[in-house]
Amino acid sequence: MSAEDLEKYETEAELALYREYRDVVKIFKYVVETDRRFYLCNAVDVKVRSETGDAYFEVSMNDAWVWDIYRPARFAKNVKVLTFKDVNVEELADSDVKIPSA
Repeated sequence: MSAEDLEKYETEAELALYREYRDVVKIFKYVVETDRRFYLCNAVDVKVRSETGDAYFEVSMNDAWVWDIYRPARFAKNVKVLTFKDVNVEELADSDVKIPSA
């Protein structure tokens, strides 16, 4: 596989991922962004933990969709993320979701 073929494959995969996002965003209530991933979910709980002295976040999500181009299955029933970095949680309102038509 040439570098050009690989680039074409990744471009097509990114476009397919965006199209999937556009189709599924309407069924979710929250957007969760961590340092490594972007999630859509219908329930989220963020807890600050500090058992070892350093504070970290424990993020639990239900009915989630993961923005990850290399995941074969992006829907997950339950997701738990542990991170020392910032976590951003936003609740989507119906009017917040404005996807450009294709």
